[in-house]
Amino acid sequence: MNETIAAIATANGVGSIAIIRISGEKALHIAKTLTCKEDFTPRHATLTNIYNAKEELIDEAIVIYFKGPYSFTAEDVVEIQCHGGFIVAQSILRSTLKAGARLAYAGEFSKRAFFNGRIDLSEAEAIAQLIEAKSEDAAKILASQMKGSLKEFIEQVRDDIIHILAYSEVSIDYAEEDLPEDLVAQIQAKLDELYILLEKTLIASKSREGLMQGFRVAIIGKPNVGKSSLLNALLNYNRAIVSGIAGTTRDTIEEQLRIGTHLIRIVDTAGIREANDEIERIGIQRSLEAINESDIVIALFDASREGDDEDKQIVALIDKNKMQKEILVIKNKIDLQQKFDLKNLAFDLELNSKNDVSALVKKLEALMDANNVSDEIMLISERQISAVEETMQNIKEAYEPLQDQELEIFSFHLNEAVKAMASITRPFENDEMLDKMFGSFCLGK
Repeated sequence: MNETIAAIATANGVGSIAIIRISGEKALHIAKTLTCKEDFTPRHATLTNIYNAKEELIDEAIVIYFKGPYSFTAEDVVEIQCHGGFIVAQSILRSTLKAGARLAYAGEFSKRAFFNGRIDLSEAEAIAQLIEAKSEDAAKILASQMKGSLKEFIEQVRDDIIHILAYSEVSIDYAEEDLPEDLVAQIQAKLDELYILLEKTLIASKSREGLMQGFRVAIIGKPNVGKSSLLNALLNYNRAIVSGIAGTTRDTIEEQLRIGTHLIRIVDTAGIREANDEIERIGIQRSLEAINESDIVIALFDASREGDDEDKQIVALIDKNKMQKEILVIKNKIDLQQKFDLKNLAFDLELNSKNDVSALVKKLEALMDANNVSDEIMLISERQISAVEETMQNIKEAYEPLQDQELEIFSFHLNEAVKAMASITRPFENDEMLDKMFGSFCLGK
């Protein structure tokens, strides 16, 4: 942690501005070396020339010095804002390394902020995910967590468990006496309340995973019902080949699309039917996998053809997945003569995918907006979800020893629950887990 680190903190490519970030005890010295200036006023933007080791001019840039601990990493930090491009930023970075810094590892700035007590793990994860937020609602949740909303929730749950644990620890000292029945009932009531709160948080978090990761939408149907035409209409350009030959699409086609405030992945699948050859069979298998991986499924039926066994196969897929996913059942090609006759199939929309899909766009936006920000705390990573599940499991396993007044076992499970909750914000140990988590961050973050 004594080494001074540096990295380009902005994305690769040509842009108006690039930022080189330096953190560590030599940060100010390096800034003075690169600028040939004697001093910098903390938190003041200074327009100055930047030179290399041969005192050759590289660029005119803005330099800002943040004196520790009043910086992101709680160390001395210098940010150099230069003209963006492939050459200038790299030249300044090389000069920074020659002046005494080393290249930062991915996520090392955030890791230093964590170890220096500037942020906890929940805030670090929120920073990392905010960079890749797929919707405005997700950005709001993550911004709130950067300010410590999840941390406050975790600390409150942890304190509640410790409060219950205190009753148990005191009672162990009086093991020869039976616990008052009302005390056991009070402890169980508090555990019930905690379990329900955590379960509610867990369910809400899992149901809104698409909000954080980006919703996935799969278009399914038998061959030649207009799936590719619908994809092209939603994208507003001809991405998929459209023909009257059944089975033209033989693999999944995936594209990114913005609907309302959401960035989604939309997948055009191969027509689902009995495969005629091995390649088509593989394509259909991938279609079924796309359904499993999607948050929303658009099931398309051709209004100009009579319902058949292939349509019934799609209906069976709808019935199988309707409890786990949002499914929109759509009658397509309504501009043609109507022949579709499957009974007991309710349609959410009727449209002509070659003409106007605005009604579908509005329907999709409404479905995704239904998962918008609420007052509920949301878990934003598998690590956080696993920690809450472990906490709930330990609370559940504590019930039986409480009833039997086996207080040592009861206390053991509650201590494990406390550790699991604490791991979300600041684990007691496990360097390997920390290295893996921060290693997934952007370089320069």
